Amino acid sequence: MIRIKHLFSALAALFSTYLSNSGLVLGGLTLVEAAKLETGDVVRQAIIELYAGSSDILMNLPFDTIPGNAMKYNREDSLPGVGFRGVNEAYTPSTGVLNPLTEALVIAGGDLDVDKFIVDTMGAAQRSTHEAMKVRALSLAWTKKFIKGDNQSDPREFDGLQVRITGAQKIAAGTTDGGDALSISILDQAIDQTLNPTHLLMSKAMRRRLTQAARTTTVGGFIMYAPDAFGRRQAIYNDLPILTVDLDEAQAAILGFNEVSNHANATATASSIYVLSLGDGAIQGLQNGGVDVRDLGELQTAPVYRTRVEWYNGFGVFNGRAATRIWSISNAAFVA
Repeated sequence: MIRIKHLFSALAALFSTYLSNSGLVLGGLTLVEAAKLETGDVVRQAIIELYAGSSDILMNLPFDTIPGNAMKYNREDSLPGVGFRGVNEAYTPSTGVLNPLTEALVIAGGDLDVDKFIVDTMGAAQRSTHEAMKVRALSLAWTKKFIKGDNQSDPREFDGLQVRITGAQKIAAGTTDGGDALSISILDQAIDQTLNPTHLLMSKAMRRRLTQAARTTTVGGFIMYAPDAFGRRQAIYNDLPILTVDLDEAQAAILGFNEVSNHANATATASSIYVLSLGDGAIQGLQNGGVDVRDLGELQTAPVYRTRVEWYNGFGVFNGRAATRIWSISNAAFVA
């Protein structure tokens, strides 16, 4: 009980001013909303909120809780045909096409170990501090996989947006080696090409380029600002909140200028922007049981206190137009 109070005290300052704000809920609960329901477990509530507070994606992505370890569903491929008929004529029969797909859950988490010496000499609050650092690392690692995950490279992870988005939903900024300056008109095209878009996803560097374009009269692009679910200032373009990613748990840029461009033998100096539709029937997180937090106490094999955080999770893109990727963008000022 003493350690639980210390953990709550360490995190309460971070969250107490934000608990009255809601995360965006579009069909399922975001982690921010789920944490509010964890009134009986202070540690679990604090860790869930720390997960969400460390990632714009986790703060806004709604999650559905499913039974079992996978979800089977049908994704619409094409609509049935329609037509007109004359008197005493028949319609030509036509049906739509549904593709059966399966989204399997993966296991994400980690063990949070703090040496007993640290706790005994510096106080129980030190355990909470180190646990908070570990949870933040887990959150950043998950966020990277949401974008860059590749099940072919590592079968223990899910495919991210970069692997999933193909065909017409993948729009190149140009064909120059190293990438091209993004045109605002291409950004607007990607927004129009996304079904019921709710958010933009980009790096902080890209967001700076966009706000720079908004201040340039020859380029344009209207930017507004509003508080997010944690009360932080959030940029909004074309009525779409801008979600940003920065560095992963290894301090490497998640959406840096290190992607290959739309050019033969291209150099890896380009980046991407994503237009997302988050919600029911679009992009939605999947989980079984939510974030599980267990205090295992002091280990017999080592003088450390261990807390285990584990999460059976994944996400699905339930409509082929729920996400659009603009790729091959260079680190240059946007153009009209």
